[in-house]
Amino acid sequence: MTHAPRPENGASQVWTGRASNRMQWVLASVGGACLALGILLAVEGPDPASSGLAPLVMSVVGCLAVGLLVLFGTVAFTHVHVRVDREAVHVRCGHIGVPRRRIPLDEVSGARLAPHISPRSWGGWGYRWRPEKGTAVIVRRGPGLVIDLGAGHRFTVTVDDAEGAVRAIRELLGLAPSPPRSPR
Repeated sequence: MTHAPRPENGASQVWTGRASNRMQWVLASVGGACLALGILLAVEGPDPASSGLAPLVMSVVGCLAVGLLVLFGTVAFTHVHVRVDREAVHVRCGHIGVPRRRIPLDEVSGARLAPHISPRSWGGWGYRWRPEKGTAVIVRRGPGLVIDLGAGHRFTVTVDDAEGAVRAIRELLGLAPSPPRSPR
């Protein structure tokens, strides 16, 4: 078995981390309920001859559309997986890894810890963009990783052990270690 060579600057080969939010499953169950209601209306709905076909079709299509959007929109952000290697920072969301983002390390100018990220400050959970803050993947509140991409662009992701991710990126870039956090 052959192992990949160690980087010259002593940085570790790969750092991985993830964060999850079980509360998203509650929202996903609401989407599943809407989907089930749409199917129930389609199969056992009122007689179209007595109430008309248009209201029934609109109800079925509406419930199915809302159910699918809520279900897949929330399941995609039940967790996030972050991987830092010698080439890039990889971010994958949900169980199928979509949406995903790959940020080559040669585009990264720095990394820092955000000690407290709140979904409220980003406008909710999920893949977010704010003109003053950049782009983010927010799956829970708490610490996160902020990657500086140059020209004022940033990418933020909530992840467990965000300090380890910052350390790994800074080592791979050959930057000085970030200053230690002061106790609160």
